[in-house]
Amino acid sequence: MGKDAKAKEAGGKGKGKQAASSNDDGGASKGKGKGGKADGLGTCAYVKARHILCEKQGKINEAYKKLQDGWLSNGDKVPPAEFAKIATEYSECPSAKKGGDLGWFPRGKMAGPFQDVAFATPVGATSAPFKSTHGYHIILGEGRKN
Repeated sequence: MGKDAKAKEAGGKGKGKQAASSNDDGGASKGKGKGGKADGLGTCAYVKARHILCEKQGKINEAYKKLQDGWLSNGDKVPPAEFAKIATEYSECPSAKKGGDLGWFPRGKMAGPFQDVAFATPVGATSAPFKSTHGYHIILGEGRKN
């Protein structure tokens, strides 16, 4: 949970956010386009994401290990179709039937830590497991727009 704790500390205020290894957000960050650190992570109004939700920490860790073994340990990004397969297999959320797809959602729709992590996870990146009031999650960032 190390990276996510930093993302939470960054919160939704100000600029800078998480300096996630020069990720490109597909051009969705408007207004701060002068390169460098402003990558739009904290400035977008909507995100598109998939997630895996498990009641037990052991189960979410098992899903995350599967993601690590397949892609993350090599430094690769998890392809959305592969994340969807693992979400279908492990997630206990109704969205599991759709591969964990939550679609587009605005700031303020999701509660607390889920929103913080969703808006801090770069497009194409996968969050580390984290806890919310609903259980344990892993998020795959799929898009950003204002």
